Amino acid sequence: GSPGREERGAEDRAKHGGRVRCFPHERGNWATHVYLPYKVQEEFLELLDLLVSHARTYVSSLTAMEEFHISLSQSVVLRYHWINPFVQSLKERLASYDRFFCVANQMKVYTNQNKTRTFIGLEVSAGHFQLLELVSEVDKVMEEFDLPTFYKDPSFHISLAWCVGDLTGSLEGQCLQELQDIVDRFEDSALVLRVQWEQIRCKSGNKFFSFPLR
Repeated sequence: GSPGREERGAEDRAKHGGRVRCFPHERGNWATHVYLPYKVQEEFLELLDLLVSHARTYVSSLTAMEEFHISLSQSVVLRYHWINPFVQSLKERLASYDRFFCVANQMKVYTNQNKTRTFIGLEVSAGHFQLLELVSEVDKVMEEFDLPTFYKDPSFHISLAWCVGDLTGSLEGQCLQELQDIVDRFEDSALVLRVQWEQIRCKSGNKFFSFPLR
């Protein structure tokens, strides 16, 4: 069978005159990431707007993310000819997992590893165990391909906004507490922050593969 279900954006097809490209001779390195995609609802965008506009009173350069997810892997680099076997291996390992809920309602400040970017995000407070189970499967695939596994003791979260530089000092403390108050008071928060995950996705270069949870 085909590995995962491959999805292509409409703009991708438009760019190539409606042809679906295949790359018989493509070489090079493909940035690859495994994650749980978050389906955005209107209420979530309202909450996002409240949070980002408040956080901007502390750090004016914050930019809202355009898509939202919980990462199950680091961003790794795959050779083109490894993509299909990698996706096939993911598909086999993830096939038996069920849909599950998690709650992401704790505001937190993050930086990337070399502290060149700062993020505000919603940390998972329930559902951590199921996320760790998925990561352990993804990690096994990474090991098969000699790629870096996920962080030890991860903080699972949905990133909401980012800025350049290490601005942890400006965003933690008072700002973070005020952001948490906004989350706690938001009337639709239960609806928005209790998430049922229905699929896992792998993005490699400009290709997307989906693995439905049962």
